[in-house]
Amino acid sequence: MSQIAIIDYGIGNLYSVIKALEHVTGPADRVFTTSDFGAIAKSDRVVFPGQGAARDCMQALRAHGLEESVLEAARNKPFLGICMGMQVLMARSEENQGTGCLALFEGSVKYFGDHVSVGTGPGSYKVPHMGWNAVHQDRAHPLWEGIAPSSYFYFVHSYFVACEDAALVAGTTDYGLAFTSAIAKDNVFALQCHPEKSAASGLRLLQNFVDWDGEPGTR
Repeated sequence: MSQIAIIDYGIGNLYSVIKALEHVTGPADRVFTTSDFGAIAKSDRVVFPGQGAARDCMQALRAHGLEESVLEAARNKPFLGICMGMQVLMARSEENQGTGCLALFEGSVKYFGDHVSVGTGPGSYKVPHMGWNAVHQDRAHPLWEGIAPSSYFYFVHSYFVACEDAALVAGTTDYGLAFTSAIAKDNVFALQCHPEKSAASGLRLLQNFVDWDGEPGTR
């Protein structure tokens, strides 16, 4: 039996995350949302989703007293960050004129519009980056098991992660530039895309997370 906590800090609709995880778990497993430090600490696995702006995310985490709880979970148990739940693991975001984040990893979050030509004409890109795009697996990881290289996942974001440590990068995606779309270190795996909205590939990744013991492993 596995207790899978989805951290609820009042940002975003968690319904699709809950339903996708329930789809891949067994009858003895429990998927639940919580903002309680003790419940998160007692869980076997933690999912940290999010959407919206980095500043709002950090303010909500502080308002719910969850900053240290997120960091503690990321240090000690299988941990999956999704979308904003990946971005705020970095030290800082350019969003909202600059926002300090959780600083679990060294790196920053940058605005697409400063790095690609924005528009609708040839050679231009719409911001936000929205829709299906390929995730290239930069290195082996248990969460990639059974997922074909360059499989498509669903994205909605205007900012992207720039890691200072290249060893963190587990996946990249091309959108005017090659940006980091997945990171992994020890028991932490995080994606910019939404696996819960990414059909078979996303469900397989969530299944791999449910089965994962938190070790980096090899394929």
